[in-house]
Amino acid sequence: MASLAEKRMPDVEEEPVDPTVGDSSRGNLNPGNLNPGELNAADPQARPEELRLLEALLFAASEPLDQAALAKRMPDGVDIKAALAQLQADYAPRGVNLVRVANKWTFRTAGDLSWLMTREITETRRLSRAAIEVLSIIAYHQPITRAEIEDIRGVVTSKGTLDVLLETGWIRPRGRRKTPGRPLTFGTTDTFLSQFSLEALGDLPGLEELKGTGLLDSRLPTGFTVPTPSDDPELRDDEEPLEAGDLELALSPRVEPEGEGGS
Repeated sequence: MASLAEKRMPDVEEEPVDPTVGDSSRGNLNPGNLNPGELNAADPQARPEELRLLEALLFAASEPLDQAALAKRMPDGVDIKAALAQLQADYAPRGVNLVRVANKWTFRTAGDLSWLMTREITETRRLSRAAIEVLSIIAYHQPITRAEIEDIRGVVTSKGTLDVLLETGWIRPRGRRKTPGRPLTFGTTDTFLSQFSLEALGDLPGLEELKGTGLLDSRLPTGFTVPTPSDDPELRDDEEPLEAGDLELALSPRVEPEGEGGS
């Protein structure tokens, strides 16, 4: 005789199970109806073996690899072109992308994240002896033209020497001399004063100080003097105002080479 429990149990019909529907009681093999690509990402073991091999080869390589080199290391029958395309698509939304450079493949930081890799550094550049001489002459003799600088130095001044000083911001074109050819006149800037911790040009060392530090020979010619530089920014009577484009002209190439004596 059937028990009461057996009599009260309702009849339950078994329904077919849809393997694509997530079920926590069955291990949730495909949670949330993930597409195959998302499922591969969630479960590394589900990724095709050729993609894992290809990924490992590219990560371990010290330089970009071409398609032929990669194909030699892959199992027979692998479509290397299709595998690369699939791996490139997998990495497209990530912080590291698979890119082709000069027909070779390599991993690179995503372009929109390149700013994270940027680092600003200060590069220290030593002035050449010629640049130091020219800077000193300009500081003490300003306003002064290039020809006047060369007359004091006794050698032709390289255009590159003036370019370096202009780029540092320590000198600037002041105006044009009222002489034939209207040459540019040069002077120092506030950046020059700041760089050398000077309150004014008058704080530059004089003759005795230069001799005491050994920067000048103690046996100087009779009547040798060190001019007193002026801080007056106004143009002199023999200077004309600069015109548009004069700075670009100051940085234009010049044919004369630097004389060997002071370069």
